[in-house]
Amino acid sequence: MTVNWPRFAEIVHAHERFLLTSHIRPDCDALGSELGMALILEALGKQVTIVNGMETPPNLAFIDSENRIKVIGETIQLDELNDIEVLIVLDTSAWAQLGPMGEVLRTTKAKKIVVDHHVSEDDLGTEPFKNTSAEATGRLVVEAAEELGVTLTPEMASPIYAALATDTGWFRFGSVTSGTYRTAAKLVDAGASPSTIYRELYEQDTLGRVKLRGVILSRTITELEGRLAHTYVLKDDFQDTGALPADTEDAINMTLAIAGVQFAVIFVEQATGGFKLSFRSRCELQCNKIAEQFNGGGHKAAAGAFVTGSFDEAQPKVLDVVRAAMR
Repeated sequence: MTVNWPRFAEIVHAHERFLLTSHIRPDCDALGSELGMALILEALGKQVTIVNGMETPPNLAFIDSENRIKVIGETIQLDELNDIEVLIVLDTSAWAQLGPMGEVLRTTKAKKIVVDHHVSEDDLGTEPFKNTSAEATGRLVVEAAEELGVTLTPEMASPIYAALATDTGWFRFGSVTSGTYRTAAKLVDAGASPSTIYRELYEQDTLGRVKLRGVILSRTITELEGRLAHTYVLKDDFQDTGALPADTEDAINMTLAIAGVQFAVIFVEQATGGFKLSFRSRCELQCNKIAEQFNGGGHKAAAGAFVTGSFDEAQPKVLDVVRAAMR
């Protein structure tokens, strides 16, 4: 799928004031893409503000060392965004994923565009710049820089490398191609340090995070001859272990290390009720197709959704759908 980058460049060159946003519970692809794109636009003399619907998780705060990313309703208010000319949504095409920033998207008079690589999408009323075969939105940000004629700096390259590396499972997912490594090489040549980024991401665990992962692993169950794995996290687990909700990020991938597992599900109870769902697949069953049945979305190999109700209500409802699809 080819992105119409000349059209993207036309929009950029025609405007001066930009607002960037991404999905709630932001990950490195969301945050890194926002920061990289902001610096690219600023290299062209544009004015850029980054605002999300949810604060940056503490374990990913290193990526935004200058605290540029604001939170709507907390560190910035809706009426402070009235003068924007272009709103760019990065790394999502779903209303549910925007959280409080959905209201900004609905009410703004600015030009609205999406830069994303997810298969699932809603009609956001935006002009799309999507490539669902791209392994990360960070890859698309690099392509945007090339079209705009902006030379990558270390400040741009580092967050974008984090985006690319994490959304490919540190280059081990099936989405990785030779082009992935060429993009990574460009970022390293521009000043990104893989060893530093890896250390910040994976060697700065709190004791609470380690304990929570132990809980998650201890609850893992396999069924369907070991092809399906599932586990869960309850609200009380965060208090009991001293972990944060963000510490569940990527925990589901640990279950895929079990020999024979082809599909995995994790239920994470939210502070306000209900359960965040994460799906992972290494078989023909597409995660986004399962997620869509619960008003979620994502990729074939990784997707997410949300269900209401107690654990005793949510677990069988979701697992019955997965079991039926796997039989």
